[in-house]
Amino acid sequence: MSDTVSKAGLTVDAALAEFIDRDVLAPLGRDAARFWEGFAALLDEYAPRNRALLATREELQVRIDEWHRGGRGQPHDAQAYRTFLEEIGYLVPEPEPFTIGTRNVDPEIATMAGPQLVVPVLNARFLLNAANARWGSLYDAYYGTDALEAPPARPGGYDAERGAAVIAAARGFLDGALPLADGKSWSALAGPDDIDLADPAQFVGATDKGHMFANNGLHIHVVFDSDTPVGSGDAAGISDVILESALTTIVDLEDSVAAVDAADKLAAYRNWLGVIRGDLAETFEKGGEQLTRRLAGDVAAGDATLPGRSLLFVRNVGHLMTNPAIRLPDGSEVPEGIMDAVFTSAIGAHDVARLGKWPNSRTGSIYIVKPKQHGPEECAFTNDLFDAVEDLLELPRHTIKVGVMDEERRTSANLAACIHAVKDRIVFINTGFLDRTGDEIHTSMQAGPMIRKAEMKTSRWLRSYEARNVAIGLRHGLSGRAQIGKGMWAAPDMMRDMMVQKIGHLEAGANTAWVPSPTAATLHATHYHTMDVFERQKELGEAPGLDGLLDIPVAQGANWSAEDIREELDNNAQGLLGYVVRWVDQGVGCSKVPDLHDVGLMEDRATLRISSQHMSNWLLHGVCTREQVMDSLRRMAAKVDAQNAGDAGYLPLAANEDGPAFRAACDLVFKGVEQPSGYTEPLLHAWRMRAKAG
Repeated sequence: MSDTVSKAGLTVDAALAEFIDRDVLAPLGRDAARFWEGFAALLDEYAPRNRALLATREELQVRIDEWHRGGRGQPHDAQAYRTFLEEIGYLVPEPEPFTIGTRNVDPEIATMAGPQLVVPVLNARFLLNAANARWGSLYDAYYGTDALEAPPARPGGYDAERGAAVIAAARGFLDGALPLADGKSWSALAGPDDIDLADPAQFVGATDKGHMFANNGLHIHVVFDSDTPVGSGDAAGISDVILESALTTIVDLEDSVAAVDAADKLAAYRNWLGVIRGDLAETFEKGGEQLTRRLAGDVAAGDATLPGRSLLFVRNVGHLMTNPAIRLPDGSEVPEGIMDAVFTSAIGAHDVARLGKWPNSRTGSIYIVKPKQHGPEECAFTNDLFDAVEDLLELPRHTIKVGVMDEERRTSANLAACIHAVKDRIVFINTGFLDRTGDEIHTSMQAGPMIRKAEMKTSRWLRSYEARNVAIGLRHGLSGRAQIGKGMWAAPDMMRDMMVQKIGHLEAGANTAWVPSPTAATLHATHYHTMDVFERQKELGEAPGLDGLLDIPVAQGANWSAEDIREELDNNAQGLLGYVVRWVDQGVGCSKVPDLHDVGLMEDRATLRISSQHMSNWLLHGVCTREQVMDSLRRMAAKVDAQNAGDAGYLPLAANEDGPAFRAACDLVFKGVEQPSGYTEPLLHAWRMRAKAG
């Protein structure tokens, strides 16, 4: 057990307390004793409210389960179901017309449209890469991925044939984004003095290595350098095209990390402070050479200074989990979401006070994404909590902005009311297929066996969800004031497919969308040059009604073959095991996990939630048996072992069924029905703690 200290009646991990006092509070000039007294008083008020909201979730779920059990064997009555949800308070009345009042929002969020990264806070190298992904080389992105329909680069040094295809594609991009006068092509350019734009206003200024331009609010840096290998062989001397790429990055303390105790949380808060202060650095070995990664500086272009780093959000955990890093006077663990709100905001206050090397927010705001909220009452709780945190830290009201992740069914069904609950601090809403599907399955767990996962992507409720999210956001004034986001492209090695499909997020009206890597951010940025999202938003219609959203994806009259069932179980089991084994044994919360067909997919806890809940649902309704599930788990354990054969730190699953990873996977399926909202965190945390204890 780690050493602890007493702080205003709270029992706090000693190392965490020292970090807060010395590294967070002292630079702010804050009195530590007064802070801890205020924090203890805040917990005294908000911890009971947090518990009451979780109890309400369970009460509503019990009522919904009873309703579905009572209707078994009868045709589903959609109108009666909706009336029932209104009677129990699951559905609330729509608020009167309103427009959000959020102020002091940075342009990256309010008036610019571009890609967004999500990065695990515990991996300093990934965190620095993401923060520096504000600018990315289009040449590198084309050269090293399958985005181009051209033969891949041959190994053994620079492939001139591949390079020529890259240069041609980049020139084609420039022709579309920065057209030259008289229809001239960038391919015919003789040099920097030969540039004659059709719209001279697109020129921003000269840089130390080229020229900076702008299109649809995004910057394009054309680098001229004949002393480089690429530039020396180019008729115009262009050595690279650098795109403004990841405008924003979510620094994640939630689904992409495995943080279960004080040591994990301390590491997370240290990295968040390091990136806010600007002094975070990470040294690593690559190609036999020691390299050190640091944050990039700003970019000068003419009279303008452009940010060199992505604007950072921080994603706190939701309302569910507690953490042993702090214990309340009654001995219970602190609600982790409240701890995150206070500590990440206190670190963010360094930016507000301009204590860092560079500013994050130029408007003096702190941006917190709050996930897994169920309905407007929980959003109102977050609003009140952030008020209290601002008072504790002596910050002006609404300094702390909030991103509401629309990933739970009760939030989707009451989205306007949820936005209204945080209307003066909201800067972000988004959709996410995985968590939203997991909650869809769990909420209607007792209604019947769910359709197969692949069918979910074309189901009526999902189409309604995606359309309603954007339309409701636009109705209440988010355009030009906040982000409306769409979910992750999960396959980082399939960039050609991403380039074809992800433009659909812009067509749907989203002014940001998640990508799995800095390279993907650069490629996705080209979409925002093709389409002006804010103009597209003006063309979109009204939100569809609730009927489609409440359409339960139960399989009607399905007659799956034994092979269908085995295939679905294998798909779920393989993804579940591939993720859990790294989470429990190695503390890795997000990584590229090979799927059943050995395609690498970026996985986090949302993936795990849908897979485990789907298996639990089929087991509950007799689509499969416990023996069939165990058969899939055992065969897929061998598959996952083979996929991880090159990992020296990997502990095999197949020969270790009594180990914490395999047992955690079994629990997630066989105890899935009883898990709160189908969340995986309670079981993962328990098994990770056992693994850490040896």
